[in-house]
Amino acid sequence: MNDNAQQITALLARVDELESRMAIRDLVSDYCHGFDKRDYDRFLAIWWEDCVWDIGPPFGRFEGHPGIHEAIYDVLWPAWQESHHLTTNLVIRFSDPDNASSICDVDCTGTLTSAEDCHIVGATYSDVLQRRAGQWKIHQRNVQIHYFNPVAGTRLVAPA
Repeated sequence: MNDNAQQITALLARVDELESRMAIRDLVSDYCHGFDKRDYDRFLAIWWEDCVWDIGPPFGRFEGHPGIHEAIYDVLWPAWQESHHLTTNLVIRFSDPDNASSICDVDCTGTLTSAEDCHIVGATYSDVLQRRAGQWKIHQRNVQIHYFNPVAGTRLVAPA
């Protein structure tokens, strides 16, 4: 391969990685928007059918799209009256053009259906991501919850 062809090949690889990074960032955001806005189709669209979502205690481990459905409809949305996720510090690493891992921190503020006070949750999401047929999705998400605490006397209320 001549020098021009090598430069073009390298440029195409860099562009592909940039596009992949943006697609993965969108997955992280769509997780938050889908969950918080209770948009199940948006939320489900980020997961491969053979996915694993390991939330850990007290919520559990869920496999495949049926597991995602169970987690959302039977465990999480019934527990949360309202939630607001903010993800930060996203780091993406590629093992090859179609496989990546990522880690990000999340802060979630919300109100449980069983309590009036606002709760704050701090966690880390560790993801295994794959591109199949040109599309990136989450293959596995492991959640490490650092804290899950009430904020006494605080309620989430819309501005008057």
